[in-house]
Amino acid sequence: MGRPASGKSEIIDYLGKLDPDQRRSRFHLGELEVVDDFPMLWAWFEEDKLLAEMGKPPLHTGGDGYFKEDYLWDLLIRRLCLEYKKRKTEDPSLHEGSTVIIEFSRGSEHGGYRRAFEQMSVDVLEAAAVLYLQVSFEESLRKNHKRFNPEAPHSILEHSLPEAKMKRLYGIDDWSELSRSDSRFLLLKDLKIPYSVFENEADFTTTGGEELGRRLAGCFEALWRIYRT
Repeated sequence: MGRPASGKSEIIDYLGKLDPDQRRSRFHLGELEVVDDFPMLWAWFEEDKLLAEMGKPPLHTGGDGYFKEDYLWDLLIRRLCLEYKKRKTEDPSLHEGSTVIIEFSRGSEHGGYRRAFEQMSVDVLEAAAVLYLQVSFEESLRKNHKRFNPEAPHSILEHSLPEAKMKRLYGIDDWSELSRSDSRFLLLKDLKIPYSVFENEADFTTTGGEELGRRLAGCFEALWRIYRT
């Protein structure tokens, strides 16, 4: 989790390209199964554009480009959990060799991370550990502008948001409030969910390489120790 352009997808890309043995021994991760809400969200915007071309009313968004209803953010979280459930149903031994990564961002304007966790299934929460990428809003905004590729607005690594939307949706997030009471666990739904924070204000994810690997390894090692307690 983390603000848009905080480096989440870059970290997943880095981890996915590692030798599987190194990924397991150094980062405590199996084969990566990624569940990301951006493709789901983007599909809704594409559907509304197609409906407009057909002369039909949009399903998800208003004329201002924002969701018609705040509960659609909740629906995205439930979709992530449903996708996780389907993968586990298809492969009951999923966790024997794989690590499922659920990726999303949430700002306080639409309920923040607390509201997102309230929508998650117990099945997900009981198995979860959280890596939060810490960047300021200013850094998030800078990288959001930098990564934009107008030829691939649907791309996981190259999509972007207009500045006004960034400020409204992600200008404030509730991570500090959510994690304030405990330095190792998020206390949610009577559960203790281990977490670690990756400090990325200096943008280690764009340059990648061994410096990123070293810092990530430290975070995952700390997270692994908490997860096993």
